[in-house]
Amino acid sequence: MHLHVADHPLIDHKLTVLRDSRTPSATFRQLVDELVTLLAYEATRHVAVKDIEIETPVCPTVGARLSDPRPIVVPVLRAGLGMLDGMTRLLPTAEVGFLGMKRDEDTLQVETYANRLPDDLSGRQCFILDPMLATGHTMVAATNYLLERGARDVTCVCILGAPEGIHEVEKAVGDRADVTVVLAAVDEGLNEKSYIVPGLGDAGDRLYGIID
Repeated sequence: MHLHVADHPLIDHKLTVLRDSRTPSATFRQLVDELVTLLAYEATRHVAVKDIEIETPVCPTVGARLSDPRPIVVPVLRAGLGMLDGMTRLLPTAEVGFLGMKRDEDTLQVETYANRLPDDLSGRQCFILDPMLATGHTMVAATNYLLERGARDVTCVCILGAPEGIHEVEKAVGDRADVTVVLAAVDEGLNEKSYIVPGLGDAGDRLYGIID
């Protein structure tokens, strides 16, 4: 597993406003969108391309175009939806799949309740979107879901990560595939409720409001 923590003053600034409990949902959503666009630039650094001949207004030249099959972006419902526009802004031709996953707050086990993905992901570059890499259980479950369908190139894009979650993903993935985790920051750790500290709270609630 490869870990990439983005280092940029704009990322630090936007992340600070996201952390602030006084930031309203509308601003929070906008900043997540902007922040993910910056993270997407880092996450797609090794996206597959092929040479293509084109004509400029001056002369012929050789450029680069995204290779087939197209990348697939997989937001984890529901919080991952808030990251989708920021990611597809840089990858507008990517396909989009969905994974619905819910963590039991008592057992911390992950249940998959919905999916919209191709049965065969062989040869596809996959990008999983989930704001928080806390215990790592959801990201491990999502990654395994893709690997079981033949994916071998998976990039996990998260806003924040805890050392516990990073270790869990690294341990679970092993050498089975080329997996990269891209984060805006690595925080101190988890509290007794498995929330990231200092974190930014429940990303889903702050994006969309609390659902009872």
